[in-house]
Amino acid sequence: MRENWAKGLIIPILLVLVVALTGCSCAKKSAVTETVAPPATVQEQEPGPDVLDAELAALLKEAQAEGALMPIYFDYDKSNLKADAKENLGKTPAWLSKKPTVNIKIEGNCDERGTNEYNMALGERRANSAKEYLVKLGVSAVRLETVSLGEEKPLDPGHSEAAWAKNRRDDFIPTSK
Repeated sequence: MRENWAKGLIIPILLVLVVALTGCSCAKKSAVTETVAPPATVQEQEPGPDVLDAELAALLKEAQAEGALMPIYFDYDKSNLKADAKENLGKTPAWLSKKPTVNIKIEGNCDERGTNEYNMALGERRANSAKEYLVKLGVSAVRLETVSLGEEKPLDPGHSEAAWAKNRRDDFIPTSK
């Protein structure tokens, strides 16, 4: 009979041990508030893309107000710089010298005529022409990035000589270092 009595106590004892070890209780717990100390140093957050885009748009507007970073235009199927393009590019080094944390992305664009492959290559030659000229004027090549957009970013979606003339261009986009 002693054995049955001991067996009857084992299950309740095990239940009490499990409850005690796991921290379970049937009583209502009181709310515990934890105080977290602020970090010893505050770290700057990187600006989000919207803030960065707004800042860079403001930089572009500022530069263009001073005559720098203006789009330059090309003749049909050409990548050589015309006199007015060189004049516009001539204002960029002075502006960049006041903005040591700004780099420039040069986007080469084309009109819709020609194959995609041909226009990508032509856009690259156009962007490189502007970059090479800016380097000759004293801008560090490290601060200049080129990209060809081919015919993918038309300024004017029309299908006339006037529209195509607007689309044969280099755009200059400020970027942060």
